[in-house]
Amino acid sequence: MHGHQIGDCTLLHANSLDALPIIGAVDHIVTDPPYEQRMHEAAKAVSNFRVDKGPELRAIPFDSIDVIRADFINLAQKVCEGWFVGFCNLEGVGKWADAINTSEMKYKKACVWVKPDATPQFNGQCPATGAECFVTAWCGSGRSKWNAGGKRGIYTHLTNSKDRHGVHPTEKPLRLMKELLADFTNEGDLICDPFMGSGTTGVACAQMGRKFVGVELNRNYFDIAVKRIGDAYKQPDFFVPQPVAI
Repeated sequence: MHGHQIGDCTLLHANSLDALPIIGAVDHIVTDPPYEQRMHEAAKAVSNFRVDKGPELRAIPFDSIDVIRADFINLAQKVCEGWFVGFCNLEGVGKWADAINTSEMKYKKACVWVKPDATPQFNGQCPATGAECFVTAWCGSGRSKWNAGGKRGIYTHLTNSKDRHGVHPTEKPLRLMKELLADFTNEGDLICDPFMGSGTTGVACAQMGRKFVGVELNRNYFDIAVKRIGDAYKQPDFFVPQPVAI
């Protein structure tokens, strides 16, 4: 296990199942776990040729969540003291809800990320997928609480925005992650992303005054996350006090 410290961000090159038992308590888990096997198989079958001028499509180069979901939830519930927010495809919501409901977490809602620029259905045989979900669960004591009052759980952001890094195949928009942090977390909170990927959640934390611990097994994505988060400290939100990057 290799660690890297950048300001208030701790980055671990490790398997999330190995890292979660040793990182200690965190305020919230906000993460984009691997998709279900069905999505991985669909990604392998899709054409790499796009007609809408979007980025080239690629197969997903990591294993699905199915075989480790229960173990992951079991470990996550032991360290998370606030919100658990986890992305999934629409068909995966029920599987996540079932796993969460067998744990000590309190399942709350499935929310929707609407993608106005989602990939078309190239073969024309059925509707294209224009949205993705994330499930929410409360791990704290007492009633759940967030910062968005009666706001609906619908978030609309372009997949291919101008600030997209573009190397990780399931990268989430930075603006989406910043909106989620604003709604579910507070300045100074410690946010954990056990499936950090190329580090977008860490970038959002660095820019918004949140502490962060991210875990990534793939060395290439880990190195990208280190660079992106380091760069984020050089371009902070000037309304948020920033720690000094080391």
